[in-house]
Amino acid sequence: MNHNKEKMFYGWYVAIGCTLIYFFTNAMTLFVPETLFPRLMEEFGSNEAEISKTVIITLLFASLFAPLAGILIDKFGPLKIMRIGIIIMALSFSFYGFADSVSVLYRLHFLLAIGLVCCGLVANVIIVSNWFVKHRGKVVGMLVAGSSLGGAILPLLISPIVNHPDWGWRWGFGLLSIFFWLFAVIPAYTFIKETPESMGLSPDGLNQSIPVQTTAGVSLWTAIKSRALWCLGIGSACLWFSIQGLNSQITIFFEQEANFSPQQAVFLFSILFWFSFIGKFTFGAISDKIPKRKVLLIASIILFIGSLLLFDISHNHISLTQNTMKLTLFTVIFGLGFGGSFSMIQLVAVEIFGKAYLGRILGIITFVDGMGAALGTNLLSQIKTNSGSYLVPFIIVAGVALIAIINVFLIKPIKPSAN
Repeated sequence: MNHNKEKMFYGWYVAIGCTLIYFFTNAMTLFVPETLFPRLMEEFGSNEAEISKTVIITLLFASLFAPLAGILIDKFGPLKIMRIGIIIMALSFSFYGFADSVSVLYRLHFLLAIGLVCCGLVANVIIVSNWFVKHRGKVVGMLVAGSSLGGAILPLLISPIVNHPDWGWRWGFGLLSIFFWLFAVIPAYTFIKETPESMGLSPDGLNQSIPVQTTAGVSLWTAIKSRALWCLGIGSACLWFSIQGLNSQITIFFEQEANFSPQQAVFLFSILFWFSFIGKFTFGAISDKIPKRKVLLIASIILFIGSLLLFDISHNHISLTQNTMKLTLFTVIFGLGFGGSFSMIQLVAVEIFGKAYLGRILGIITFVDGMGAALGTNLLSQIKTNSGSYLVPFIIVAGVALIAIINVFLIKPIKPSAN
């Protein structure tokens, strides 16, 4: 037996390390706090709009800093910027459990925004895209599935601690901060390498040279002028409006309007993220076989269908459903659409624009994504606070998801001659 052939390509270690980092950075910044919202509201005497502002601050400032982070990543390389960001996040998480007011959480979420744009999606996508070409869809699907896996596992993991009368959310989050140092900071500073060339290797572990088109790409100005970038930007912003806006409020909805216990609400939340995990990996793998734009369109339609399952319609009257089976089905369908569309946004950008200015282009897309997500979280929480119901907010989610489908449908590849 030839043992050289049995040796695993080093790129897979890099992919696993990047996935671990994204597992913790995204889940602990955006998804774990959302499941703590009911507890934080109780402790600090806050309403939905006030407590939702924590995640809104992260999304808003992450989107504002994203273009600058894209420039820095293109200039200095993703690994250097990632290492700076991950220390900022590790320190912020370490102080999170000691917050004594909502205003302290606001400041920590501002710092988390800076860390997130440095060591979050853009840096990780670029690193794994350097290591993989043939299997890029699968690997990016695995990477972005990490955040969903985090959303599925971490809230459930700490739920017994969070809901224990002698422990609470501070101890639960403190445990996660220790895990972050061990499983996110250490990989970033040890075995993750920026490019295969730095180790004398080629992408995918192949011996032949890399095809020119994998490292080339359209100019930044060509991308900005193209309909593809605007449709992808608006479409992904609408998707993020719907995804993040709904995810930020769904635990409160499950407890307050669907009348689930805190443990049941977290369990349903975790189901949504389990299926987004499946969606990210599955749609990523499918996109290695068919155009990524088509996969994004399919995933967007599934997300829209999932959002409709939140409603009961009878005699021209729309109301929010309290049916356990229907809400469980919602978590499955919406989760699949969420996962598939999330993973495809980055892959469609690589497919259409190439890698020449990928940091800047993904920075622009991340900017509009973040603004959409911040607007969704802010608008839905404000309307719920003012109206006392999630009916109108969730109708808005479905409407914006429909606008996303239209924009994704209009994305067309850029002709090579346009460059």
